[in-house]
Amino acid sequence: MTLRKAGGLAALTCAATYLFGFALLVTLLAPLGFGSDEIDVAAVTAFIAERPGVLIVWNTLIYIVNALALAVLVVALRRQIANARPDAAALTEAIGLIWATLVLGAGMIANVAVERTHALAADPEAAASLWQTLHAVELGLGGGNEIAGGAWILAVSLAGLASGLFGRVTAGIGAISGFAGLVTILPPLGETAGAVFGLGAIAWFVAVGIVLLRGGQTAFVKGVSA
Repeated sequence: MTLRKAGGLAALTCAATYLFGFALLVTLLAPLGFGSDEIDVAAVTAFIAERPGVLIVWNTLIYIVNALALAVLVVALRRQIANARPDAAALTEAIGLIWATLVLGAGMIANVAVERTHALAADPEAAASLWQTLHAVELGLGGGNEIAGGAWILAVSLAGLASGLFGRVTAGIGAISGFAGLVTILPPLGETAGAVFGLGAIAWFVAVGIVLLRGGQTAFVKGVSA
């Protein structure tokens, strides 16, 4: 398998982890308040006491699997962009690997939070305090903002357009998603911008995956990559 195809599969994997994360967020985890500023800490600790495996799987897929796939995609895109824009390729790789590292770290902390909170299930007050503290660290690394991700997607989209790797559609989706990620730094707009970033990133990852895997072999891909 070539690095380009590995990157395409990695991009689709990233999209799949986002879809899985959103699906669980609006269904099983919706009563807990994840994804909003009104998380019910008591409900979260009670949920962990009864079903810790659900959150372990969720964290592993949306953070750890995503980060590992992202690292492959970052390197693959760097190689493709470097053919025409070596300086831009180096810059995007640096930003992308920083993002992948932050996502991986957030996932590891999130899983430790679940494990340690579950171990304190007999003391709900201590469990809630511990989970809330570790969750704040998780959010600081990237679970609560998308600055690093927004910067990378925006930079890659512009570099991809300039190098001829992406067409206007893919670059446009990436620019919107990337800008929304940067806007999550503003508290009043964070939740809305985060949703725009996530949904836009799904479409962008799919488009990038198609570009890397199939080039211009189909009419749809021609519209995305030409």
